[in-house]
Amino acid sequence: MSSTRSLPVQARRLRALLVRSVPVLEARGIIIVLIAAVVGAFSGVAVTAMSALVQGMHWLLFDVPEGGRLSSMFSLSHPLQAAMPAVGGLLLGLSIIWLRKRKFRTPVDPIEANALYGGRMSLTDTFIIAGQTMLSSGFGASVGLEAGYTQVGGGFGSRLARFFRMKRNDVRILVGAGAAGAIAAAFDAPLTGAFYGFELIIGIYSIANVAPVMTAAICATLVTGWLGGAPFPLELGAVPTLTASQYLPFLALGLIAGGIAIGIMYMVAAVERGLTRLSIDSSLRPFLGGCAVGLLGLVTPQVLSSGHGALHREFAMNYGFTVIATVFLLKIAASVISLGSGFRGGLFFASLLLGALLGKIFAAVMLAVAPASGIDPAVAAVVGMSSMAVGIIGGPLTMAFLALESTGDLTLTGVVLAAAIMTSILVRETFGYSFSTWRFHLRGETIRSAQDVGWMRSLTVGLMMRKDVRTIPAMTTVAELRQQVPLGSAQRVIAVDGEQRYIGMIIVSDAYGDQPDPASTVLTLARFGDSVLVPSMNVQSAAETFHRAGAEELAVVDDFESRKVVGLLTEGHLLRRYAEELDKARRDLSGEV
Repeated sequence: MSSTRSLPVQARRLRALLVRSVPVLEARGIIIVLIAAVVGAFSGVAVTAMSALVQGMHWLLFDVPEGGRLSSMFSLSHPLQAAMPAVGGLLLGLSIIWLRKRKFRTPVDPIEANALYGGRMSLTDTFIIAGQTMLSSGFGASVGLEAGYTQVGGGFGSRLARFFRMKRNDVRILVGAGAAGAIAAAFDAPLTGAFYGFELIIGIYSIANVAPVMTAAICATLVTGWLGGAPFPLELGAVPTLTASQYLPFLALGLIAGGIAIGIMYMVAAVERGLTRLSIDSSLRPFLGGCAVGLLGLVTPQVLSSGHGALHREFAMNYGFTVIATVFLLKIAASVISLGSGFRGGLFFASLLLGALLGKIFAAVMLAVAPASGIDPAVAAVVGMSSMAVGIIGGPLTMAFLALESTGDLTLTGVVLAAAIMTSILVRETFGYSFSTWRFHLRGETIRSAQDVGWMRSLTVGLMMRKDVRTIPAMTTVAELRQQVPLGSAQRVIAVDGEQRYIGMIIVSDAYGDQPDPASTVLTLARFGDSVLVPSMNVQSAAETFHRAGAEELAVVDDFESRKVVGLLTEGHLLRRYAEELDKARRDLSGEV
């Protein structure tokens, strides 16, 4: 019994010791790097274990040979195996019903956590997403495990940071470090993992987050290698020398990939809307989607699961145009149906496979149209792979480093980066979202990246407003107002009706001019009757309301229906508070104390 009671005490002592040991740095410097190393090591273990479990499911359910991949099979061993995605959808639907009965909220992933909640992630959310992702991919749905990997890595980083009571920005950094370690372990690519953390999870690259994120990525890669995790490198062989004239076609490929990426994201949303309009319950949708994906798997297993084996085959073998185009279209259909019907997972690896297929299609077309261009299919596959991933996932530097670490060719990396930048510009200017942030948009969120806007949302009108508001009945005459509110005693009063509902704002000085009739009611002087704030509004929404109204002060009502006056907020005070909080957030980000 004594050992049981002493465990929490020891944990508190460890936390207090670490915090006291760095009173000035507040857990920065060497402490956060050491913790990031632990987070990275855990990410490596988690990625290896999750991958092994899914591979075991594929061996059990699809008779995949040892060391093989589901999507590298030329055909299913038995037609009944095409029913496995539907079985997985049925099990996923049962889990949705179970979670619904227990009233679990929508799980929060690392991007949303860092953007809105200061990096706070729930371990319950982590287990739910990881479990559902492995279930989906293990039964053959056309989704990748990367979403589960980053959820586990980011969730562990968040939990460890909060255990040691770190600052908001330190929590966000360790969430990014955990996700970076997960991607680094999955691809045996520490630079790719690190920049995934910078660009997609933390939302910004700064000196303060380089050391912990890089440490986590390196540790995750080392641990995965030590555990025997099998990375899946690209094997290109000799790459022909690239010429300056080939840049323009590859830039065009980047734009084409961006357009297709936008189309895929729209198609996922269209499938979701279609199932909603058909009034199909969310618990039944994965089963229906699994039936469709299974039928596609009968045509070719390359569309099943994440696509590691299929990508390897595309680089190792020289398929004809018709085969490549068919797999490309079927993989799009399988991925769109899987995600649109509710399977858990992401499009990270699917986007790599689709991009590689698109690149080979592009090379074949260029060979037919302009043979002198000398576009090599393998090079086009790498450029297309990276560009498509940038269009769907985001992170041009992340994908450029993936190409560099996969091929070791610096010249090719330059071409990849140029095409990826074109893709990024096209998607940002015409669409504005990556796949993750597009999903948030469909749920009603407005975030476009993982940059921290949670502090802005927590700075609400209710916290900034003044509550000592003077009201006056709307039927009061101007003469009565002059008697009750002498000039100089107040700048403004709020006109309310008999039920104390907001009518408008009266600027007191307006009542003392020559224009108003003393016998008229103050309604003739009322301003901003249609513009009010509510306590739950954040600083951004309030600023937009001030701008639309052209007002320097606005009344705060309890809600838009009852319109009972509860306070007053001036634009000047709102902007001062915003500037103070923004300056504080910048100091936290730069590591100032």
